[in-house]
Amino acid sequence: MIDSDLAELYNVETGIINRAAKRNINRFPEKFRFQILEEEKQEVITNCDHLKKLKFSPALPYVFTEQGVAMLSAVLKSEVADKISIQIINAFANMRRFISSNASVFARIDSVERKKWFAFSKFDKNSLTILNKLRFKK
Repeated sequence: MIDSDLAELYNVETGIINRAAKRNINRFPEKFRFQILEEEKQEVITNCDHLKKLKFSPALPYVFTEQGVAMLSAVLKSEVADKISIQIINAFANMRRFISSNASVFARIDSVERKKWFAFSKFDKNSLTILNKLRFKK
């Protein structure tokens, strides 16, 4: 998930998310958190309507994997962070189950298109939809 989306879910500024990760860099190896390239940023802006705001940002965003999100709850140390992290991790698990149960469909998608589709378009929209449903479900 992109840092700005996480910040919105945690109800904090994007800088707080990234500073917390930098202060605890040993907890965030590259497979947990990485910075996207300029070309990837442009692709994200083109394919994800809710990320158009990145167009005017001089900084390249960071992306947190499922493990990175789990680690964020440990470094942010708030009840909100714990609850949101659990919801995000559950959304990742639901997406894994969905992909697994539809493996034959994904097997037919060209590998380059699959990477693009999963990482930047459907993943973002579906995960945020799931998270929004979870957030308001009490």
